[in-house]
Amino acid sequence: METKYNRAKWWQLLLFVFNNTASNIYLMTMNFVSYYANGVVGLGVAFVSNVIMLSRFWDGVTDPIIGFIVDKTNGKFGKFRPFMILGNLIMLGCVILMFTTTHQVPQGFRGIYWIIIYLIYIIGYTFQNSATRGGQTVLTNDPKQRPMFARIDSIINALLMTGLTVYVTNYLVSKHNGFTASLFSELIATLGPASLVLTILAIIGISEKDKPENYANLAKTASYGFKDIFRIIKGNRAIQMLVLAASTDKLATQIRSNATTGVMLYGIVMGNYALLGSISMIVLVPNMILIIVGTSIAARLSSKRATIIFTWMSIIFTILLAALLIFGDPTQISLEHFGFMTIGYLFLYVLANGCSGITTGLATPMIADCADYELYQSGNYAPALMGTVFGFFDKVVSSFATTIVGYCVVAIGFVDQLPQVGDAYSTSLFWMTMFLFIGIPIIGWICSLIAMKFYPLDKEKMIEVQEKIADMKKETVKA
Repeated sequence: METKYNRAKWWQLLLFVFNNTASNIYLMTMNFVSYYANGVVGLGVAFVSNVIMLSRFWDGVTDPIIGFIVDKTNGKFGKFRPFMILGNLIMLGCVILMFTTTHQVPQGFRGIYWIIIYLIYIIGYTFQNSATRGGQTVLTNDPKQRPMFARIDSIINALLMTGLTVYVTNYLVSKHNGFTASLFSELIATLGPASLVLTILAIIGISEKDKPENYANLAKTASYGFKDIFRIIKGNRAIQMLVLAASTDKLATQIRSNATTGVMLYGIVMGNYALLGSISMIVLVPNMILIIVGTSIAARLSSKRATIIFTWMSIIFTILLAALLIFGDPTQISLEHFGFMTIGYLFLYVLANGCSGITTGLATPMIADCADYELYQSGNYAPALMGTVFGFFDKVVSSFATTIVGYCVVAIGFVDQLPQVGDAYSTSLFWMTMFLFIGIPIIGWICSLIAMKFYPLDKEKMIEVQEKIADMKKETVKA
């Protein structure tokens, strides 16, 4: 008998994606926090790097706890909507305080003041992010529709990343003469309200699905206690392997897209920092085309198979990109004259960046698959827990991103100040840039391939999972 899937309307899928966009606005904004803490507040490079790493550990520790709270919430306003708005408001308040008041606090108290706000901000981020990952289980369970969430999410994130990069590098940095206090004030005044509006739209998108009648029956027969969290993690091979694949991908992506890495590659090695924003705009459309192709393959073959295919392609194109930068002249990459270096860099960067974006985007709907797999295996309905377990390991691993970049630049002499646009070029800086931009991403993708070999949820398994869940729902209705 053919399984009848719970499908979302197109506008519900679109609007709910905005919840991830809303939290990603803050995630991308915090990529620049090192420049604020170091350049504006006056905190040391190593201190800032260590705090960011430790705060991500705090983020990971709070994840399973918040996931447990979300899974136990069944109020009249739904399971996920309260945490979406609460999380966004917490983040909004924290970034306003962090970026507009820390540098005005007496020098001796700035470090602890910044740390406290950062830790509270992380709780807000976890609230909203757990709703994104868990909410997909009530939004849709169709294996062909779930990759469409990744398609929409990846396209919107590509637009967001490009827009934010251009906004900061081509407009704000020039307007405010660098990463100054006034730059960060304007950045928050622009992005904070935008994130709040997107959150409200996402709440509208999931409101019809986020009702007790859509999960109450399952929740009655699929309850779990806090002490069961580690048993659930131990017994779910799918979430284990997804965590390994996605967290190493995330670490690689965050290091490659780190603001300092961008300054080193474009501002020093290439000698034109504004090129970062311009190239981001040029590659936007090709990246979106690749995302559409990749998610179509995922819908047809499975998310697992698509992840393997595009991880291999990311490795191949990044190796070719490395060869171009090492054996060519990076200073010849310019939009003023389209020579071999410019065309080659744009072509390879589009393909490498687009393929890696597909694998990153597919991780989000795969979390919902892992939640369904848990229900299939043990009868535990724990969508938020699956999302926050994913978040725990994802954040612990990726917490090393800023720290790795920080210690790498300290190793080549940048002890008191991060590399700045226009700093002198050196051989050691070039090779460190290649390590951060090329080497670490390749290592991350190799780890992903190893993890996907043991990930159990292929196309056939997901059909079996959804058939059993449909039978479980029928049984709970009869009871």
